[in-house]
Amino acid sequence: MMTPDYGVYHNVKTPTWRIFTYTYLGFFIASITGHFLGAIFAASATNDPAWEAGFDNGNSVGGLINAVLAPAGGFGKFLTVLLALTIPSACAPTMYTFGMSFMTIGPFFAKVPRYVFAIVSEAILIPVAIIGAKKFYVTFVNVISIIGYWSTVFAVIILLEHFVFRKNNFGLYDIADWDKPRKLPIGAAALIAFFSAFGIIVPCMSQTAYVGPIANAGAGDIGILAGSAVALIVYLALRSLERSWYQR
Repeated sequence: MMTPDYGVYHNVKTPTWRIFTYTYLGFFIASITGHFLGAIFAASATNDPAWEAGFDNGNSVGGLINAVLAPAGGFGKFLTVLLALTIPSACAPTMYTFGMSFMTIGPFFAKVPRYVFAIVSEAILIPVAIIGAKKFYVTFVNVISIIGYWSTVFAVIILLEHFVFRKNNFGLYDIADWDKPRKLPIGAAALIAFFSAFGIIVPCMSQTAYVGPIANAGAGDIGILAGSAVALIVYLALRSLERSWYQR
């Protein structure tokens, strides 16, 4: 989630490898520690009745944490509350990115105060959280799976643009034109490729909430592979035409 707006305070003279290394290690070390602890507690829950009851078959991470810290008494409850209060710190960057992303779409969105987007994202987040609190594991898996589909297709389009059409040359990006729509690609190729990919992903996906006919026929969940292939073919063809017609 490191968008340019988050990194404006880096010294321009700092080597890029150092910025990458520090940023990557900062995210990696902090994330992997929590993931390892979570995996250990979740895997051990089946061996402890109190932990297993608190975990509620994977639907209550908070219950598991509370059960783990229960032997510490009042201090354990304090830590549980403290951990609960850290959740907004994970949501805040996402809400911020939500606003930043909309503001880059066009001039109209850029004129909307950023706090409006934060309120809108919160209005979406609250009902999802209420529903997800009762069926955490199923909701979590479904959301992550959907993100996996679209993010993979998005990545394919971005990589094709950079390595095929921009020749892996950052000099071909004119940063000064970022807010000048007439000088930017019209985006038709990317949009058509993206939605075309989902045209094949839906029948090929296999999730708890929905299983497509192709996946149900025995192919399994091949949505990411099929979607990536379609996005690659469609974007290569349409982006080539787009560049020849519009010269951008």
